Amino acid sequence: MFGYVTERFESIFRRVRGLGKITDKNINDTVREIRRVLLDADVNFTVAKDFIKNVQEKAQGTKVTKSVKPGQQFIKIIRDELVDSLGADPVDLKLGKKPAVILLAGLQGSGKTTTAGKLAYRLKKAGKSVLMVAADVYRPAAIEQLITIGKQIDSPVYDEGTGDPLAICKNGIDEARSLKMNVVILDTAGRLHVDGEMMDEVQAISDEVKPEEILFIADGMMGQDAVNSAQAFHEALPLSGIILTKMDGDARGGAAMSIRSVTGCPIKFIGTSEKLDGLDVFDPKRIADRILGFGDMVSLVEKAQDIVDEEDAKKFQDKLVKNTFDLDDFQAQLRQLKKMGSINQIMGMMPGMNSKVFKQLNMDDRQVLWTEAIINSMTPSERKRPELIDGSRRLRISKGSGRPVQEINALLKQFSEMKKMMKKMGKMKKITLPGMGSFGSLN
Repeated sequence: MFGYVTERFESIFRRVRGLGKITDKNINDTVREIRRVLLDADVNFTVAKDFIKNVQEKAQGTKVTKSVKPGQQFIKIIRDELVDSLGADPVDLKLGKKPAVILLAGLQGSGKTTTAGKLAYRLKKAGKSVLMVAADVYRPAAIEQLITIGKQIDSPVYDEGTGDPLAICKNGIDEARSLKMNVVILDTAGRLHVDGEMMDEVQAISDEVKPEEILFIADGMMGQDAVNSAQAFHEALPLSGIILTKMDGDARGGAAMSIRSVTGCPIKFIGTSEKLDGLDVFDPKRIADRILGFGDMVSLVEKAQDIVDEEDAKKFQDKLVKNTFDLDDFQAQLRQLKKMGSINQIMGMMPGMNSKVFKQLNMDDRQVLWTEAIINSMTPSERKRPELIDGSRRLRISKGSGRPVQEINALLKQFSEMKKMMKKMGKMKKITLPGMGSFGSLN
């Protein structure tokens, strides 16, 4: 999710952990590096400046605890400041009225209509009945898209085709009231840029229907541009929160770290995949840990609990302990991970598994399919003992799978790297991830 920023912070922390004492020099050297990381990540200049100032002041004024290494104490200061800048705690939706009205606003291309569907899906899983209102009358594809999503999640969509957006929103809310729905989601029109006409329209809707929530949908890949757009909308509307989309890509993190500080609005959700279940609550502590390279084991465990069979978990744990992990297990685990979301996203939640490792592994969802084809073309003995696979066997596997020999070579290398990681995982304690052994801090 934050590959670039995470890699840079991991590099900084490797040096900081070894500090025998906290001095003005190593404080200044470290914050200077952090400033460069933040600005490179497209963090707002004022936000970056305030962040550095606060870290510097807290580090200089801290009293070193005997039981904690100075370097670790310095890292905690950085982590705590990042959590504070992100919002400290998750912020829930306000759904007091029936129906509770949620207005979604944002620029065209930010993923607003898809987010409407994801939010409806999430609310339905929580036991709420949801009506989505197609109020983006300027983009017929948006109406069709919302109707399609509604069918996928079995949630009704109110639409009148083209017409007056304000009237459509009011009529949609009346429809929800007559159907005794819990929540109404208004998918309003976006533009390619902030303009007066757009603002007048969404302001009129807001003033008339008085929604419980007004959420700005921001493209997390846009960095400072997303922050500027959010600020413009916040000046026109009483925004109650932000949803950051497209965070499953290699977002630099600038939007996540800046948008709350600049607007004063909490980030309530983040889009973590293109799938309809890919909308997660924004938890500042978990996000801070992911940005800094500490992993997010709590979220990973939550995803795993709905997917992994406990009997399979025990069998796999035994394999980790005995170091008998083979290519059949490799394939099985990739399939399990794929069910939980993007492979790289899931693996990126694991502590100690930095982005460089994943680049070497070169795993994505398409690669999983190719891997299955290659492994299925091997004999049982080859899957158990990959060291048996010589040049002639690689040619046979290549023909059987329809994949080039170079990919067979790459897979065997990837498996070797994965086996090393799994061996480490077998030694980790504290948190148990179903199907993936125990995790915590590496000893």
